Amino acid sequence: MKNLSGKICLVTGATRGLGKGIALQLGEAGATVYITGRTLNPPNDKVGGSLKETAKEVERRGGKCIPVQCDHNNAEEIRTLFEKIKIEQDGTLDILVNCAFSAVKTSLDNLYTDFWKLEPKLWDDVNSVGLRNHYFCSVYAARMMVERKSGIIFNISSVGGIAKIFNIPYCAGKTALDRIVVDGAPELEPHNVSFISIYPCAVKTEVCKNLFQEKTVSEDLFAQNESTEFTGKCIVTLASDPCILEKTGRVLFSADIGDEYDLKDIDGRHITSQLWMPALLTYNGVPEWLVNWMPTWVKLPKWLLAINKPLYKF
Repeated sequence: MKNLSGKICLVTGATRGLGKGIALQLGEAGATVYITGRTLNPPNDKVGGSLKETAKEVERRGGKCIPVQCDHNNAEEIRTLFEKIKIEQDGTLDILVNCAFSAVKTSLDNLYTDFWKLEPKLWDDVNSVGLRNHYFCSVYAARMMVERKSGIIFNISSVGGIAKIFNIPYCAGKTALDRIVVDGAPELEPHNVSFISIYPCAVKTEVCKNLFQEKTVSEDLFAQNESTEFTGKCIVTLASDPCILEKTGRVLFSADIGDEYDLKDIDGRHITSQLWMPALLTYNGVPEWLVNWMPTWVKLPKWLLAINKPLYKF
């Protein structure tokens, strides 16, 4: 169903991974999708991914796609991006998805190391694009949406916002993304603009698949995974819900969105939450025979995720 026909969307960081998957689902729903990233043409490397490739696939699925080369570490390029959309779309921006993130490998390269032993610049490596840029984009998008009394901003965050994974800069950045949503939503709600944070499950992105091949990361961590497009399905469904404003200011797990709206992944699988106890035990190396004794309905309370201990073993 083309339930987002006529909608103007922006997905940042859409050359590959989650950003690309979200853009594909928005395009499939009939939206006009602006996509951003640093790589315009297909690169000659192991990971791959480019704006032109994403745009071609979005349009193959029935959407309209406008690729914009943008370095989200550059404040002026971010401002210019929104000026471009404002001019070309007569001030309209219906959906912003903040997904740009440039530090997946950097985060994985700095596991299990005490923060004071790492170079302080790791903070900027992780959070310049992954946090500062999201705030900038949210400000510019909110100005357009408030003026038209309509719009939705999604922050693609992580369970690292409430549980310790990767490293301190990563978790601090995700916590801040969620706080921006929680505190910003009440300011936008009177203007009919929603602000929502989403926690995807483990996602087998192109970067992760390459790390599996290099034996940098264990593929077992992704046993209960979602495709790069499942969060996109969640976003399309939420954006199509006339009662979306009731969810503003909330932090939502993609798996919980799937359960609420009866969504399946693109391969027909049901996606289980990070809070699902058997999955959590599997992630942490508990033998399968013991996990199988755990009732399938058992889920971990969200407040327990805040324990000061790494949630997942990589």
